[in-house]
Amino acid sequence: MEIINNGAGINDNEGYSRIDKWNPETTKKLTEHYKSILELLGEDVNREGLLRTPIRVAKAMQFLTQGYNINPVEILKSAKFKEDYPQMVIVKDIELYSLCEHHIIPFYGKAHVAYIPNGYITGLSKIARVVEAYARRLQIQERLTMQIRDCIQETLNPMGVAVVIEASHMCMQMRGVQKQNSVTTTSAFTGAFLTDIKTREEFTHLIGTRLH
Repeated sequence: MEIINNGAGINDNEGYSRIDKWNPETTKKLTEHYKSILELLGEDVNREGLLRTPIRVAKAMQFLTQGYNINPVEILKSAKFKEDYPQMVIVKDIELYSLCEHHIIPFYGKAHVAYIPNGYITGLSKIARVVEAYARRLQIQERLTMQIRDCIQETLNPMGVAVVIEASHMCMQMRGVQKQNSVTTTSAFTGAFLTDIKTREEFTHLIGTRLH
């Protein structure tokens, strides 16, 4: 049984209902491993507060890495429409939460994504879903930025794509250098955003401007 995308819902008498499903075999194996990890850390896995912690973590990790089971290309293709709109489309301030692959500690922030259509557009929510699909994996910020860019470029073939991510890394805040206010910014561009300075400047200006 495959993991069903968390957050899927059905309507009942009270309205929207959330349904979460996990792979039973994966959940069982992860639960056993996390129980062993807690014991190796010196914890008593039989005390009341930890009795269900291994299975909770097993389910949480499947949720946090559900992006492995999502195809970002298919997300864009599911809402790909012909449209003669050759101007910049920006979806900014997309919240993202991911896990650093080096320590499996969260990093979080926001993504700003733009593209210039070349005969095709996609649903606005699909851009955010592409960000989510790649973020919900073990990641580094640099790769995440490029994966989002490449997915949009290869699927929609626009005249250009721009992606900027601003994120705080808890591996720098909780451990190591322990710098609480540091923010890492990464960017990746294609097409017009690379070759046309004015286009890139318009993008950077708009993502830094509050119009609402």
